[in-house]
Amino acid sequence: MYTLRSEALEVSILDPLADQERLGARYCTGGYIFQITDSQHGALLSGPTYPESFNWFDGQGIPDAFNLSPLRDSDTPAHQTLIIGVGVCDLQARQVNEFCHWEVQAEESQIVMRTTQTFHRFALELERTVSLQHRSVRSATRLQNTGKLPIPIHWFPHPFFPHPQTDELCRFNIPVHMPANAGYELGENGFIMRKGWPWQAGPYQALDHAAQTNLVVLQKHPSLGLIAATCSYIPGYFPIWGNRQTFSWEPFLERTLGVAQETSWWIDYDF
Repeated sequence: MYTLRSEALEVSILDPLADQERLGARYCTGGYIFQITDSQHGALLSGPTYPESFNWFDGQGIPDAFNLSPLRDSDTPAHQTLIIGVGVCDLQARQVNEFCHWEVQAEESQIVMRTTQTFHRFALELERTVSLQHRSVRSATRLQNTGKLPIPIHWFPHPFFPHPQTDELCRFNIPVHMPANAGYELGENGFIMRKGWPWQAGPYQALDHAAQTNLVVLQKHPSLGLIAATCSYIPGYFPIWGNRQTFSWEPFLERTLGVAQETSWWIDYDF
């Protein structure tokens, strides 16, 4: 793993080559934040099976994913696809046939990973940067379409937080609503609250919203009390999910990148 350090935090990032046994066809293999450790409070992130075990599909820490928009065209075999940031995959077998190769530039407070992917008429350049300043971690992405076809993007971060001691989980700077459900309810103070705790399953709920500005999240945390996350983009599809071990929100970035176009975005996590 690669490690970024400040006086307060240590950020562990998977090595796309040396840690390949922890990677699969779901999450982006570059810039995968596996754990953030506080010098006083210990590990700050969780996962669906953490701390008992780990598997590549469930993941841990703060992974992010392009896997819901696999790239294929009329010349592509039905069982093969290109997943941005992962490689050529067989989705029927849920396996990676060929991982993409990353160039890595690592410094004490920043790591930059770059890859070039080509698949039939698709081609792209992807850059993932994770940086650390004091108690703030930025996960940034830049994507350029260098191929002959438009690239659909359905990207989302999947931060996994340990459950707080209260039923209050998180709140946003945008109004959200949800239908009646078994796992969550909206509190009078604006916080989304867990319901029916302890959960026997993993409640998943899409949120209704009409956001006109970039997303800011306040997340309850058992060790730090409250942490914040700031997205540079307006979310599209926006679900929340959790199980007994963890809770997560997934604000999607959804757009189509035309030929020769480039786009970039970031999320800051303030601990």
